[in-house]
Amino acid sequence: MITIPYLTALTTYFSYGLLFAFGQLRDLFRKFIDWWKASNLQGYAPICLGLEDFYIRRLYLRIQDCFGRPISSPPDAWFDVVERVSNDYNKTLKRTTKVSRCLNLGSYNYLGFAAADEYCTPRVTETLQRYSASTCSTRVEGGSTALHVELEQVVADFVGKPAAMVTGMGYVTNSAILPVLVRHGGLIISDSLNHNSIVNGARGSGATIRVFQHNTPSHLERVLREQIAEGQPRTHRPWKKIIVVVEGIYSMEGELCKLPEIVSICKKYKAYVYLDEAHSIGAVGKTGRGVCELLGVDTADVDIMMGTFTKSFGSCGGYIAGSKELIQYLKYTCPAHLYATSISPPAAQQIISAIKVILGEDGSSRGAQKLAQIRENSNYFRSELQKMGFEVLGDNDSPVMPIMLYNPAKIPAFSRECLKQNVAVVTVAFPATPLLLARARICISAAHTREDMVKALEVISRVGDMVGIKYFPAEPKKPELEEGRKKVE
Repeated sequence: MITIPYLTALTTYFSYGLLFAFGQLRDLFRKFIDWWKASNLQGYAPICLGLEDFYIRRLYLRIQDCFGRPISSPPDAWFDVVERVSNDYNKTLKRTTKVSRCLNLGSYNYLGFAAADEYCTPRVTETLQRYSASTCSTRVEGGSTALHVELEQVVADFVGKPAAMVTGMGYVTNSAILPVLVRHGGLIISDSLNHNSIVNGARGSGATIRVFQHNTPSHLERVLREQIAEGQPRTHRPWKKIIVVVEGIYSMEGELCKLPEIVSICKKYKAYVYLDEAHSIGAVGKTGRGVCELLGVDTADVDIMMGTFTKSFGSCGGYIAGSKELIQYLKYTCPAHLYATSISPPAAQQIISAIKVILGEDGSSRGAQKLAQIRENSNYFRSELQKMGFEVLGDNDSPVMPIMLYNPAKIPAFSRECLKQNVAVVTVAFPATPLLLARARICISAAHTREDMVKALEVISRVGDMVGIKYFPAEPKKPELEEGRKKVE
């Protein structure tokens, strides 16, 4: 639970109030101007209407240069960011031919597989020549190759489940599979900060949805007990099934799920556990097998394991792993398997090769080195940010570390100043986060060197002082330790 300092909350509310007031005033003048103009849409309702449209026009467009920045190179530790210009006060942005070489603190390239790899890249190139870029078909028609079958077996073995099913898109893995798993008469109990793909999947299922306080097992137990006692709405019949949905690492908080406690509660009340490991699989655990390995949870106690290949494996798509009966059922009923084009063969080969590197099956120890590096980099970067006085969310070992900004004016200021100094960061605001809780989300990679992180910390510290986002007193520097560190380096 984030506790906002009183003065920060007050100034943030005041800033949004000011923006809202001026936006409404400008809209009033706009109505007078439009009244004099002839319209070709007489009789039609406005296609964009409401507070969402107002937010986009009067708030988002002012700072849209901080979002959707195009790149022109692989998303490695450093990448090329294409510069854009605007001649209409940010309403439209035009690309230029200029690029800036920037330190990449925004991509989910946790293990560094997104760039060229000595083991993965040649095999992906060979697969592209053999199978082409796409199967141009669904899995149940002509889109299932030997690679897809191998990939599903490799994934199942890696996560410790009997079987797995892969899809071409990570978001769809949640949004298309949850409606198949539970329907009317079922109950979904979801963490309050679960990803939008889980939210939309739950809404599309027709099941009753209840929410428990973020990462709070005691509240989960209270909700479970109350819902089991009450039963279904109106009829009060017993629920057909209950599924508790949580994430391994919460993507906007960088927090690890309290999985052992949640699994224990679900066992007690006979509820299924659905674990989304999009940001944790491959990134945490001694051998990269996610939060179950890190927290000492038996994968047999987690009924449905979901994950994506877009973070640690440098590819695309997602997977569901579980019992053979479950996966067989999903292959007969899931729209993502029946109607969507199967995952690209080169992308499938990239995942297989990346997993082999992680497990050391490529004949080297690079996988173990990458896992040790991402853990060391994450913990070092997090501790240094905290020492500087930033409010950093999340837990140790998590490669996701949000820095709280709060005030809307600090979102573009922080992003633009970092970019000027060749550090590319991702800033996140409403609707991805609550209105008051804007933040910059740092994603660390095993590809980052200590020199990269020192440069990033220096830039972030300078910009933090300039923007005023060091909400805690900084720890005094210890000259002796600094000198010792330099000698060691």
